[in-house]
Amino acid sequence: MTKKIKICGMKNRDNISELLKLDIDFMGFIFYPKSKRYVVDEGISDFISKINTVKKVGVFVNEKGKNILKYARQYKLDYIQLHGDETPEICRFFYNEGFKIIKAFQVNENFNFNICDAYNEVCDYFLFDTKSTQYGGSGQQFDWSLLEEYQNEKPYFLSGGISINDADKIKKISDKRLAVIDINSRFENKNGLKNVEEIAKFINKIK
Repeated sequence: MTKKIKICGMKNRDNISELLKLDIDFMGFIFYPKSKRYVVDEGISDFISKINTVKKVGVFVNEKGKNILKYARQYKLDYIQLHGDETPEICRFFYNEGFKIIKAFQVNENFNFNICDAYNEVCDYFLFDTKSTQYGGSGQQFDWSLLEEYQNEKPYFLSGGISINDADKIKKISDKRLAVIDINSRFENKNGLKNVEEIAKFINKIK
């Protein structure tokens, strides 16, 4: 099965426009004020709201519900990605509001994949990222062999330190639940500014 591609951490209008010419499926915008890729201060909400050729994902970390709804509507997001310590009840609230939900989990050798089960009914996808103090964007990769412990049927995004050098390794993954490859910091020239040529090469290798 062909893997879909998500490019996360976008905040530059011209860079976004260039990437939209590529065969990508999801584009992620980070609404976490502590992130170096925080999109809100860039003043491009109108521009982003008009994007309709990819699925737009808003990434939030332990954010107040009213703020999530405000930004989700302002930017016309398709998915809400909850990347912090959100409970199943919090996911249910936004799910019931009509949004598609991606729940992220930070993975290391101590992670218990059974935790995911409680989120089954209120999420469309899970996302597995490398555990870090900054809730993602670390550029570090977790041990993918840990995914063998994942017994759930929910499809998932694979994130965390993925680079162009991982393309062949990804193509060898036969897990049909792996739906989307989520790339970010390892394809950047600087924070929030992606290397379009390198991403194009990566997509050609994956797809």
